[in-house]
Amino acid sequence: MNIPARWASLAVFVGVCGHASSEFFAKLTGVAGPEVSVWRYLIGAAGLLVWALLRSDTRDLVTPLRDDWRMLVPLSLLGVSLAYLFFHWSLDFASVIQVATLVTTIPIFVGLINLAVNRTPISAVKIITGALAVLGVAALLTDGYLDVLTAGGESLLGVLMAIVCAALVAGYSVLAKPLMTRHGGMRITTLAICIGAIGLWLGVGTFWGQWVNPLSLTDKPAVAVWSLLVLGFWNTTITQLLWLGGLAAAPDMTRASYLFFLKPVIAAGLAIIFLGDSPTSLQVAAILVVSGSVFVEVFWPQRQTASKQR
Repeated sequence: MNIPARWASLAVFVGVCGHASSEFFAKLTGVAGPEVSVWRYLIGAAGLLVWALLRSDTRDLVTPLRDDWRMLVPLSLLGVSLAYLFFHWSLDFASVIQVATLVTTIPIFVGLINLAVNRTPISAVKIITGALAVLGVAALLTDGYLDVLTAGGESLLGVLMAIVCAALVAGYSVLAKPLMTRHGGMRITTLAICIGAIGLWLGVGTFWGQWVNPLSLTDKPAVAVWSLLVLGFWNTTITQLLWLGGLAAAPDMTRASYLFFLKPVIAAGLAIIFLGDSPTSLQVAAILVVSGSVFVEVFWPQRQTASKQR
């Protein structure tokens, strides 16, 4: 299943909505970071595998693996296994807000890696809107970046893990685009998540001694079971397919990736709606700055086209 270019931005946005709740459900599981990453990707991979095998146009998973395994396997182990090991492990050290906000640096890394790999220039508009979005995201942090930098060693370790995760995910998004163009977003995403899940299962089992048995899921408390299922099927199966497939289909990957800056804004909205939190004036201003920056970046090409036609 390839996402049409005209729907790419919408797919990325829905994917961002899924990413915005992943830290919440990860914490809700009550499972430690390395282990929860295994559960998430085993469940998510199962969902993607069933989805792909049910469709005649995505059922052939052997051909892309046979033709491009030299690129696909390392990309999956780095961009899925290692990236999301760091993501969930970072939650054991840093706060949910810190991790959720720091991984929004993904668009910055996408732009830089896209520049290095594909020589795609970063326009002045991208630089300005990106800088404003980063400032808005920083203001949205209730902990504040100063608190992050002056926190204890464990918090800093979590922050570094979150940044490494962002860089690895961005690298995968850029480097996997040719594979998705060649074989289809659904097939490559399915294979990458499956390979990543195996890598996580082996890595966490080998280095942490936690060999996750999928059949033991029902032995966990009810809240942990449904949280892991949501984390696997919604935050992984659906979210990763739309996020990665949307980026691959987007004519301008860097511009589409800027939608990720909306992640903390969406998370704040969820907190206001479902938790009854009241936003401060600074948080409202930050949300307006971030949303405005993304709005300008996404719709800037249309404005340029309209100006040329006058």
